[in-house]
Amino acid sequence: MTTTVSTAPEWIEQLAEEFEQATPQEIIAEALRRDPNITFACSFGAEDMVLLDMLMKINPEANVFYLDTNVLFQETYDLRDRAIEKYGIPNLRQVLPALTLAEQAAKHGDELWKKDPNACCAIRKVTPLKQVLTEYDGWITGIRREQAPTRANAKVFEWDDKFGLVKVNPLVRWTEGQVWRYIKQNDVPYNPLHDQNYPSIGCLHCTRPVNPGEDPRSGRWAGFEKTECGLHPTA
Repeated sequence: MTTTVSTAPEWIEQLAEEFEQATPQEIIAEALRRDPNITFACSFGAEDMVLLDMLMKINPEANVFYLDTNVLFQETYDLRDRAIEKYGIPNLRQVLPALTLAEQAAKHGDELWKKDPNACCAIRKVTPLKQVLTEYDGWITGIRREQAPTRANAKVFEWDDKFGLVKVNPLVRWTEGQVWRYIKQNDVPYNPLHDQNYPSIGCLHCTRPVNPGEDPRSGRWAGFEKTECGLHPTA
């Protein structure tokens, strides 16, 4: 799957069109077939737990990593441990920021997430992601088109200009209902915060419950004009 920016669009667009109506399992299998040097970015959210279940059934040796910002919910860390117990995930990687929380506070002041969440996300998520993705030819994500207007044009297979590799979105056509049906039907472990009005779960200090009728991602960075951490395109 190794490619360059100049040659990427044509064949990726063809692949995206060919697999637009494929099942997530077929999309994952095709991604792994084309290049085993691909990794799955697992946030342990509902979508990613579905993908983890599918991926481990297709190839339990597949590469998986998670961004540990050091400020995830305890429920997220507990779910990580439950997932390891259930699936094994022998090639699971913990990816940490270059700065500890104390080092970040010393350099940028306490609670940077309150003053400049974009800067905090850049340090604790975007930069570590960029570094780990340099080791791979592609990455698998759990984004869905209906999650947000910023994701409405996502493709099954696409070229990620930001990180310079192939991006695979197996659940891009799925609805929230399909995600939860799969979880229930396949006994997939999930974060209990989802049952407490947390449809999207990020870091402890920047995530709140969502009230009925609110946008599902309104609980992320509440009070700021920010809906994405910078891992995915904003248009």
